[in-house]
Amino acid sequence: MPPKQDWKDKLPEAAQDYLAERRLDEVECIVSDIAGVARGKAMPASKFARQESFFLPNSIFLQTITGEWADNPVGDFTEPDMVLVPDMSTAVAAPWTADWTLQVIHDAQDQAGNPVPYAPRNVLKRVLALYEAEGWRPIISPEMEFFLVARNTDPNQPIIPPMGRTGRRAAAKQAYSMSAVDEYGKVIDDIYDFAEAQGFEIDGILQEGGAGQIEINLNHGDPVRLADEVFYFKRLIREAALRQDCFATFMAKPIEGEPGSAMHIHHSVVDTKTGKNIFSDKNGDETPAFLHFIGGMQRHLPAVIALLAPYVNSYRRYVKDFAAPINLEWGRDNRTTGIRVPISGPESRRVENRLAGMDCNPYLGIAASLACGYLGLKEKLDPRPECTGDAYLGIDELPTNLGDALDTMMASEPMRETLGPDFCAVYESVKRNEYKEFLQVISPWEREHLLLNV
Repeated sequence: MPPKQDWKDKLPEAAQDYLAERRLDEVECIVSDIAGVARGKAMPASKFARQESFFLPNSIFLQTITGEWADNPVGDFTEPDMVLVPDMSTAVAAPWTADWTLQVIHDAQDQAGNPVPYAPRNVLKRVLALYEAEGWRPIISPEMEFFLVARNTDPNQPIIPPMGRTGRRAAAKQAYSMSAVDEYGKVIDDIYDFAEAQGFEIDGILQEGGAGQIEINLNHGDPVRLADEVFYFKRLIREAALRQDCFATFMAKPIEGEPGSAMHIHHSVVDTKTGKNIFSDKNGDETPAFLHFIGGMQRHLPAVIALLAPYVNSYRRYVKDFAAPINLEWGRDNRTTGIRVPISGPESRRVENRLAGMDCNPYLGIAASLACGYLGLKEKLDPRPECTGDAYLGIDELPTNLGDALDTMMASEPMRETLGPDFCAVYESVKRNEYKEFLQVISPWEREHLLLNV
């Protein structure tokens, strides 16, 4: 909704409550780049109220995580302006700022009004439009895992857990411990306070298996809305940690010898006419569509690992017996499988993708996961037999590095057509650049073991 005269009346309820009897000072106009970093510009609220759209160069989607620029595979590098159109339903507070500030997510269009095909939010909307054309509406629920760590200002030093209220560093292997969560209760309190100010509902917070590792679960709902929330939550959590003199990290594997951090994604699909879950029939039993969705994941997930595991560090998470998947097996209530069917009633029957890392861009991770299920439904793919034992005893089925994952993505014509050829070309260009930069860095392991021994 363009910000005209009465635009404040169109704000979500939480944003209106935040501004009650206060003067709005600033608005942050933001989009997600390929990495999930918030890019944009801040401006006085009075200026925001006078404009319907804003401009940024399209080159922000060619920027790597290190700040370098990848080659543009879909045109010349002339950096034309995109038109950013505010989605006022996304307006939320920035409660950590010194003044009264709102954040607003914008949609990226070209100057002719067409969606920019490699903007991550548009990629997710593209996949949802394919579902809509079939009379389907996906419902998802993400789980967010992350670590609280001690401040690390020297990249040459290893990351260590934060100091807790007891004066001792957070310990590992304390999954579901309430006292472990209490060790950094002030950070949790700030997360709750910031989330409430932004109108976000947290389904639950728990201690995970790593030292200082936390999981936050969100309620199920619309994929775009929940991707927006994860996008916002990453910033919110970082700010809450900084307020308590520590860092929050969403790296897939930040600490050697500890578990990694995942963004497990739960999916169901409803019929848009009836509102019924297509994974359950009228008797409450599993449907062929349910199995086709799983079959699509088994067939097509290798083609999107580059999106679910987007960095060289991501592949350190796929380690046997670290509560991370190394396979494409599926099973009911079986956490050793990459594709899990949680315990649920017929109305909430769903499929959990356990492959996505928390370092993925939430728009792209959710889009990729839904794309696999969509292709399974369209192609009527049947899954392999259910794995009823320890799936870690099977073979590894995933690409083991970013280069192989990118090769697999670009070799899959169905996936490139589903996500968009231009997006896949831009994404590959950015990630090839990052991979090349990584290979130019000599690691401590190489200096320790190769310097004098080879």
